[in-house]
Amino acid sequence: MALNIISNYAANVAHRNLTASDEMATRSLSKLSSGTRVVSARDDAASMAIGARLNATTQALKTATVNVGQANSMLQIADGGMATIDDILVRMKTLAVQSSSGNLSDTERGFLNDEFTELRDEIDRIASSTNFNGIQLLGNGGDVAIEFGDLAAGQGGEALVPVNGFDNFAITDNNYWATDANAGGVTDNSFTVNINYGAGDQVIMTVTSTIDGAADRSQSIDVTDFRTAGTTAVGAGESATLNFDELGLSFTVNTNFSASVAAIRADNTGASDFGTDTDFNGSGLDSAAGNVVTMAADNGQQLANSIEFQVGGGNTANDRLSINLTSVDSGSLGTGVGGTETALNAATVDIATAAAAQNTVEVVTRAIDDLQRARAAVGTSQNRLDFAGQNLASTQENTESARSTLLDLDVAAEMTAFTSKQILVQSGVAMLAQANQMPQNLLRLLQ
Repeated sequence: MALNIISNYAANVAHRNLTASDEMATRSLSKLSSGTRVVSARDDAASMAIGARLNATTQALKTATVNVGQANSMLQIADGGMATIDDILVRMKTLAVQSSSGNLSDTERGFLNDEFTELRDEIDRIASSTNFNGIQLLGNGGDVAIEFGDLAAGQGGEALVPVNGFDNFAITDNNYWATDANAGGVTDNSFTVNINYGAGDQVIMTVTSTIDGAADRSQSIDVTDFRTAGTTAVGAGESATLNFDELGLSFTVNTNFSASVAAIRADNTGASDFGTDTDFNGSGLDSAAGNVVTMAADNGQQLANSIEFQVGGGNTANDRLSINLTSVDSGSLGTGVGGTETALNAATVDIATAAAAQNTVEVVTRAIDDLQRARAAVGTSQNRLDFAGQNLASTQENTESARSTLLDLDVAAEMTAFTSKQILVQSGVAMLAQANQMPQNLLRLLQ
């Protein structure tokens, strides 16, 4: 090969090899610093794709394991409530057996019956209040919602809208509004709003409640000062709250409420009263027929027939586990396997007389059997969840191992390779320096 100073072939070769060695050392360093064998798709496209899917599956299985734990916690709460109800039923049976004996007078049986009735109410309270994150576990909840559909045009509360000053309503005492002795639910409970001109140039707002279809109680508030230019007038863009504590209700009103109060006060004949005027305050809404709002059951507080838990990482039926829930309130207990026997809350179930107490012993015995069936079902579901959790743990371990085999770095082997590449880089630098010295030797020929 000819010797020249224009093109340094040896230096070019040394530089190319040095560049390749440096690139390999850099890749090795990135793997060592990240701990993974596949830093980018160029390292192993197939392994990266498979590993990504396995990683997604692993994370999904971890979440499913959490779901199993939450399901077990939920069932533990249900079982705890049932255990308390079981203690109550045992006490009720004791009272029934005691009252069945002829050595007691009717007065003493009356005392026993008072406790029996209170314990039955406590069963319903426990069944209603036992929930997990808002999910009813033993029976329907007692919460009540306002039927806001009544505020639509043409409905019973169409005049109780912002144009007349009413922004919102809220229930502050669910226990009162959940009171319902009839089997029809709370939909026959309602409240009526009237605003009337009264003696002394006053404007009085009266709210009347209806329970089980009959007027129950009412509460009045003097709202005269809420009129426009009054001491507590509601300004534009502002709001105020009127609390009717005796009824368990609160009303949020806006500046139009002040205008409505002012209009009622200006007409001291009472013809413009809210609840009387057929075109209240020029709004075109009939306040005489549109001042009643009914109640509705809060469906979120109803006992579901079953709850599905996601215990897998997919979207198949096998990735979900359905748990059945059974009501254990006084209306369900005692009805027997077929649900046709006398329930614990039946009017005939008491211990006020010896004959009634003797019949009640049988009802309470069935109630205890019904409770044990429901409790056994909960225990069965808990055991199934335990096995589902064990399977998830095993599957998660094996999936993680498969992902690790594909993507995780063998640090010892990679460190050995990195050391080799470091030596190549150092050698390449030294050889490139030597190659750059070769043209200097040719200069001696010119001397």
